[in-house]
Amino acid sequence: MSGMIERLPGWPMLPDLFGWVEGGFPAAHTAPGIHGIRIEERLADGVYVLRAELPGIDPAKDVEITITEGLLTLRAERTEETKERHHTEFRYGTFARSVRLPAGAAGEEATAEYKDGVLTITVPVPEKKAGTRTVPVRSV
Repeated sequence: MSGMIERLPGWPMLPDLFGWVEGGFPAAHTAPGIHGIRIEERLADGVYVLRAELPGIDPAKDVEITITEGLLTLRAERTEETKERHHTEFRYGTFARSVRLPAGAAGEEATAEYKDGVLTITVPVPEKKAGTRTVPVRSV
């Protein structure tokens, strides 16, 4: 076998399995034609940042970002056409991903930027000051 991977009939290649893990198993999608979006998220210095790979889209018309009750939902639709001399191919699909924002996230102040196929969403997460409060006692 000298280092070559042999594909057994009926078994997917390993990259296919890794794609399922990252994008969810095919049966796990909520609707036919909806695909996952690869993301990375981080929370640092009072800011939550979500980066999503979305190459080949027009962010002005193909992306929708909503925040409802602490849940950020990102939906994108891609339509791509490849033309060669005797061949034309269309690729299209709807991509969706939802993530729970950290507690205290200021969703109304979220911003989004798209550059080089990567969408970056930034949401401030103000630190709550844990102050001491004196509670007066009333005589009744």
